[in-house]
Amino acid sequence: MGTARTRKLRPVPDSEPRLVFRTIHGYRRAFRLAGSGPALLLIHGIGDNSSTWQEVIPHLAENYTVIAPDLLGHGRSDKPRADYSVAAYANGMRDLLSVLDIDKVTVIGHSLGGGVAMQFAYQFPHMVDRLILVSSGGVTKDVHPVLRLVSMPVFAEVLKLLRLPGALPAVKLTGNVLSRLHGTPLRPGALLHDTSDLVRVLSELPDPTAYEAYLRTLR
Repeated sequence: MGTARTRKLRPVPDSEPRLVFRTIHGYRRAFRLAGSGPALLLIHGIGDNSSTWQEVIPHLAENYTVIAPDLLGHGRSDKPRADYSVAAYANGMRDLLSVLDIDKVTVIGHSLGGGVAMQFAYQFPHMVDRLILVSSGGVTKDVHPVLRLVSMPVFAEVLKLLRLPGALPAVKLTGNVLSRLHGTPLRPGALLHDTSDLVRVLSELPDPTAYEAYLRTLR
């Protein structure tokens, strides 16, 4: 019998990001900051927040200054009745970098963040060293069916159920079970892919201000 191969993972560096807050144009912005060196700006997707980068930030921070913001209306940033267009988000990234005295960055955008990254590169090309897109939004006019579902009025009623005591822990437990099934011969197809990330995003939406900000961003 052959010797089973084991996957060797690099240890996570001891450079955990700090959650930092700055008030810019009257709104509190949250962002994770770590490392030193050339700057990397990590922009998350719709309904998500900077914690989506949590596992990769320490590795990137070995050689770079990593800035991972919570977009306005997301995560720990303020959720006002404001402009949630892609151009407004790009302006927000410019303002944040200006406050941090950073003149040029490599911009990495995922999903909606990819659309924001492209808009940022278009509006402020002198501030962009490199542009990296991961499953980017803003390339076509298509909207994922799941996003359409979450925007429907009936989903708002479902979210109210998640505010009941014990509801979110039950959803997270279900997500953990489904995530363990993913990758086994019994898994029921690709619907289980990224289940843990979906549960994490849903856990933020029961907050009425977060859901309203999500809808404005989606529309």
